[in-house]
Amino acid sequence: MRKISAFGEILFDIYPDSKNLGGAPLNFIYHINKLIGNGRIISQVGNDLLGREVVEFLDSQGLAADTIQIDTKHLTGVAMVSLDENGVPAFTIEENRAFDFISVDEDVINLVENETKCLYFGTLAQRNKVSRTSLQSLLNKRTKYFFDVNIRQNFYTEDILFQSLKIANAVKLNLDELKLLHKIFLEDDFDLHSSSKQMMKKFDIEMLAVTKGADGSVLFRGEETDEHKTEVKNVIDTVGAGDAFAAILCLGYLNKWELKKNNRLANEFAAEICMINGALPKDDKLYERYKKKLRDDFN
Repeated sequence: MRKISAFGEILFDIYPDSKNLGGAPLNFIYHINKLIGNGRIISQVGNDLLGREVVEFLDSQGLAADTIQIDTKHLTGVAMVSLDENGVPAFTIEENRAFDFISVDEDVINLVENETKCLYFGTLAQRNKVSRTSLQSLLNKRTKYFFDVNIRQNFYTEDILFQSLKIANAVKLNLDELKLLHKIFLEDDFDLHSSSKQMMKKFDIEMLAVTKGADGSVLFRGEETDEHKTEVKNVIDTVGAGDAFAAILCLGYLNKWELKKNNRLANEFAAEICMINGALPKDDKLYERYKKKLRDDFN
């Protein structure tokens, strides 16, 4: 079974009284690995206490860390998190961290070229030329590409967005990100449906998902459209909800699920993450429930 791989940041979300391991690519591939047991991440951490904590944790959870490089010059990534009254996070992400300097060797190239069915990537890890160049060397291979736009602060450029959209087979973004892409790449008035379809046509995107927070999401594939909203009770925080959504979305995309099924399961899984502290469940009970739902497709 070919793997799903992710390229990009590993960092700690630092709260006023705690810290949680995160970074969208890590959260995404952690869920993938727990659900189907075939995830790999290409990243870099510092030769520091946080970096060692990352490697030890992933080893303990069965996620291979052999494509996580150790940086002796730069510290492990951190993001300072503040939550508003609705549990929505705001991030302040430190610059020049280890994930900004990811390199590519023969093992990484072999992983993407010969073992990877789909490569996930976003924008944050492209803010530095070193990691951006490394990612670009992994594009245009014989694999599918899943672009999670995931804009943070001002860490993007028009060219980064253009090149990422051009290579992507599937794209996940939120409503604000769609509005930004519309402003940059399209000319007429914004409309969620027409703007999404125009973006898909312009960049030859097979599937596009627009998330709307508590209002659910809209999925587009070809001429098909599906809207879904899952009511969430007892929201603790929404950190990582989009990454959970992306994980199920990617599995559904690769397995050619009906849009309705894919949208519903992605929303439901994301809702579960909203009811815990941080992006990753503390045990595997949630994954066991969802593995039963996925068993017919990924056995």
